[in-house]
Amino acid sequence: MAPKQRVELGLVVGAHGLRGEIRVRFYGDGPKNLALQSDVWLGDDLHDPGARLYAVLGSGSGRGGEMRLALEGVDSRDAAQALRGQHVLTLADQLEPLEEGEFYWHELIGCQVETGAGELLGKVAEIWDAGQHDVLVVCGKDSRQILVPTAREIMREVDRKARRIVIDAIPGLIDADE
Repeated sequence: MAPKQRVELGLVVGAHGLRGEIRVRFYGDGPKNLALQSDVWLGDDLHDPGARLYAVLGSGSGRGGEMRLALEGVDSRDAAQALRGQHVLTLADQLEPLEEGEFYWHELIGCQVETGAGELLGKVAEIWDAGQHDVLVVCGKDSRQILVPTAREIMREVDRKARRIVIDAIPGLIDADE
């Protein structure tokens, strides 16, 4: 059985109050996934084997782009402040289901990207938040990067099981520097 995949929900940016609540800058479109968690891991990064599991005792709204979390065992401002810089993690299967045609970033990282004509362009190495549409950073031949907007007009097919994305290679998208 494959190990369960962890994903990042946010970053601890400091303490709130005197009772040990932490301030978390959440990732994504909003705090909903973070608010749904009954426990979270805190670690140095996504792959930290020493990440520690904490029960979530409570949550609340915070400053813009932040949430407050009360964690079991974190009961003072100093203890909360000591967690600053830790990544807040959960298991991918604990995320809220998305609507048809929507995807979490972690589902797209590593997917092969090809054109409708079958030309292999490379793999999705990372994704940039670029406003209206996120941008897939596709690493292809000779370490060349191709930037592909996630607009529905360009991304024709996403096959999660096959780890494959088919795009419409509109003029200038792939051959912009040629």
